[in-house]
Parts: sequence; structure tokens; C-alpha cells
Amino acid sequence: MIHSMQTSCPAVRFRFSLKDDPYLLGNLVFASVILMILLYSLVFSPDRNDYPVVCIHEKITGMPCPSCGLSHSLSLILRGRIDEAYTWNENGMKVFIFFVSQFLLRIFFSRYYLNYPDFRKQLIITDISGSSLLFFIAFMPFIIHICKWL
Repeated sequence: MIHSMQTSCPAVRFRFSLKDDPYLLGNLVFASVILMILLYSLVFSPDRNDYPVVCIHEKITGMPCPSCGLSHSLSLILRGRIDEAYTWNENGMKVFIFFVSQFLLRIFFSRYYLNYPDFRKQLIITDISGSSLLFFIAFMPFIIHICKWL
């Protein structure tokens, strides 16, 4: 009798394992990567130019690529220096908005996924469609550059 009461407890109903739920695991991983990108942009200073990751394309060819200055741009946006950010990379704001929106959407969609299990399929379809559209809007200049290069 006690066992059946425990299984009907609402707290037990929400127990799950991330390894058994690829959607939630994917959201956690993606949110963590975005958080690391934003922290990277906060830790390294655009004033000191101390970024450990350099542009391989520019090192090899001597020519800048569409992503050159993106780290500077993101760092400047996080510091509220928006006008300067555009001088480093005109696509920085679109990429920043993509990352922040995706971070918030990972939280929102994960909560919705857990709270409304009957709508999971529709949620995943909406998530994939909306996130893909946001990705293409934010990263189109980079995609075009890669296609031209190939």
C-alpha cells in the first residue's frame, strides 16, 4: 500500500534520467555551450585583445572572413558598447540575439516539455522549426561565405 502511494506522488511522476530523454539532454548541452560562449565573451576583454581563439582562415589566407571580430563584437555587446560592436563585426548582434534567445528557449521548452507531456511532439516540431529559422537568419552571411568558398 505504501509503495502505490509513493508512485502516485507528483514528485515521483517527474523523476527522469537525462540519458533516457534525448530532447532534455540536448537542451541541457546546448544551453551549457551557449553559456560557455557568453562567459568566454565576458572573461576575455576586447580592450586587451587577449582572446585565445584566433581566426584560422585569416592566419592561412591573410584575408578576413565573416566571423573575424565576432569575439570582440560579442564581448562589446555584453559590455553595452553596441556601436563599437558593429565596427568589429556587423553580424555580431544577430549572433548575440540568436544565442540569448536560444538559451532562454532551452529553459522555456524544457519546462514546457516536462509540464505538458501530451504536447511533446508538437513542441519538438515547433522548437526545431523556429530554432532553424532563427539560425538561418543569424548565420546566413557565414553560410553564404562557406558556399562561395566551396
